[in-house]
Amino acid sequence: MTDRVERSGLRVDAGLAKFVEEQVLAPIGQDVEAFWNGFAALVADMAPKNRALLAKRDDLQAKIDAWHLDRAGKPIEQGEYQAFLREIGYLVPEPGEFAIATKNVDPEIATMAGPQLVVPVLNARFLLNAANARWGSLYDAYYGTDALDAAPAMGKGYDPARGAAVIAEGRKFLDQALPLASGSWTDVDSVDVRLADPSQYVGTTGKGRMFKSNGLHIEVVVDPSSDVGSADKAGISDIVLEAAITTIVDLEDSIAAVDAEDKILAYANWLGVIRGDLVETFEKGGQVMTRALSGDKAVILESGEQVSLPGRSLLFVRNVGHLMTNPAILLPDGSEIPEGIMDAVITSAISTQDVKGLTKYGNSREGSIYIVKPKMHGPEECGFTNVLFDAVEDLLQLPRNTLKVGVMDEERRTSANLAACIAAVKDRIVFINTGFLDRTGDEIHTSMRAGPMMRKGDIKGSTWIAAYEKRNVAIGLQHGLSGKAQIGKGMWAAPDKMHDMMAQKIGHPKTGANTAWVPSPTAATLHATHYHLVDVFGLRDAIAAEPVPGLDLLLSVPLAQGVNWSGEEVREELDNNAQGLLGYVVRWIDQGVGCSKVPDINDVGLMEDRATLRISSQHMANWLLHGVCTEAQVMDSLKRMAAKVDAQNAGDPLYEPMAGHWDTSFAFKAACDLVFKGVEQPSGYTEPLLHAWRQKKKAALVAA
Repeated sequence: MTDRVERSGLRVDAGLAKFVEEQVLAPIGQDVEAFWNGFAALVADMAPKNRALLAKRDDLQAKIDAWHLDRAGKPIEQGEYQAFLREIGYLVPEPGEFAIATKNVDPEIATMAGPQLVVPVLNARFLLNAANARWGSLYDAYYGTDALDAAPAMGKGYDPARGAAVIAEGRKFLDQALPLASGSWTDVDSVDVRLADPSQYVGTTGKGRMFKSNGLHIEVVVDPSSDVGSADKAGISDIVLEAAITTIVDLEDSIAAVDAEDKILAYANWLGVIRGDLVETFEKGGQVMTRALSGDKAVILESGEQVSLPGRSLLFVRNVGHLMTNPAILLPDGSEIPEGIMDAVITSAISTQDVKGLTKYGNSREGSIYIVKPKMHGPEECGFTNVLFDAVEDLLQLPRNTLKVGVMDEERRTSANLAACIAAVKDRIVFINTGFLDRTGDEIHTSMRAGPMMRKGDIKGSTWIAAYEKRNVAIGLQHGLSGKAQIGKGMWAAPDKMHDMMAQKIGHPKTGANTAWVPSPTAATLHATHYHLVDVFGLRDAIAAEPVPGLDLLLSVPLAQGVNWSGEEVREELDNNAQGLLGYVVRWIDQGVGCSKVPDINDVGLMEDRATLRISSQHMANWLLHGVCTEAQVMDSLKRMAAKVDAQNAGDPLYEPMAGHWDTSFAFKAACDLVFKGVEQPSGYTEPLLHAWRQKKKAALVAA
């Protein structure tokens, strides 16, 4: 049984109360009694509003379901469809001309273009790696991945042939990013070079020379005594790039946090990285290693002045959305607190230590707290977040709009009303981005009753996605985000396929987006090269002049029209969905791992989180609903793929097999629920079922 203490009518987990009072409130000088009184009043005001917004989601979905059922078998005519959506309040009037008025935004967000990491807060090692990924070795990134088109390294030690290929590719990059007044970097025998644009030179560091290209720094490291430098006529041993200029520390889709125990660890890691004292010790290759945050980089300018460049990524924190509740705090009526409200208060209270200058390094140099808010449906929900943030600022005695918001454009009602969503938070918005994975899940669920959807792979090429991606940038530019906020693009999900990423992901900066998600620090370093080749801000005037795709394209439903799949095609699609679903769910339920590299059906490692799970479960539920497949076929795929997932995880000592344990495996039963109960899940979200089954698993582990 959870040990609880009473605080202003709230029944708070004792460990959480102790953490908040001693580690969060005491350093900022916040009166404990006043805090809890204010927190209780805030929850009493905001929780009913939160519930009303969720009820509106259900009401709109019911009306859309009924509309599709009434018109079964008829094609969707956009004029009629959009008139209906306006009538029920799904589509709202455009807000007219306006520009955002956000102030006190750090340059990494407002005026720089570069990669962005998303990291699970519960993994301290990954969190530190991400925070330190502000700088990355280009040589290491080339040497250790398939991004370099050369023969793989031979043997366990340093391979000079592979190293020579790395050096050649590095010189090619320098010629593109830092062109010389004459000649090529390939021919230089010293790093004291004459640049075609002398303003790109910044100064000297303790290790070499610092340059700048498209707003990002490049350090050319000199060490003739190293294996690499000794084979280089200029003694260059590395090229270090400014890479992940921002990182989202995630309390949402990439973690499994279902109770107070999990939330305390999440909040403690956020506190540690903000305070600057987070440390993690682990074993790697038989050696004990320690991770801590990196310091700043010192650079001596030509004038002799010494300046510091940030050594760490600027951090956002992603709170959960409006849907879930958490038992960490019980309200006076015994119900659980809306988790998004709890996150807003506690993560902001932690970040107040940064605002007050109480941390080792500092995060925001502008005195701002950056919160990404996911899974909001339309402008009314964005407006609720704005009011919630007002209340949190008042509670913590912070100036208005200290809390900045990043709006995830990942739900269909938000995409269709994006300008109005931006207007609802126009004084604090610092970020919009496309999340095509969750957006696809919502696309399927919203139109669940319209008919069977295309195969999952075909949906990626459907009409609405191109319109969605282009509208996001165009509407952001139209309303003044350039120079004040990030416009972002989604994740590259295959961390082992860097060659493909290098070929494809350069398309993101070419859209005018000044950030895009990558799965690892190495990927951030490689993706950073794209921002040296593409002047994002220089493209935006031309992009802004292009027409914005209309709602006819955006609201085009990806139905499989006139298709009669063979039995083999149906089985193939079910297997693909079932394998990905089970591979993710088994780690979530049994081990509490919310994001990891999961082998797909072809044994290619993909970064999976709840967004990919939402697509697979909703797609299977859709096909089942419309008779494309039977329950027996779905169960057959689930059982066969469970055996495959078991085999893929055979080397994990913590893994619990599913095959043959159909009635006792919590993970397998959760996976079945996600499909067979998929139609009834709110917005197609997986969280309610995942949380329920994870709580059962944790209870079983305690009882064992």
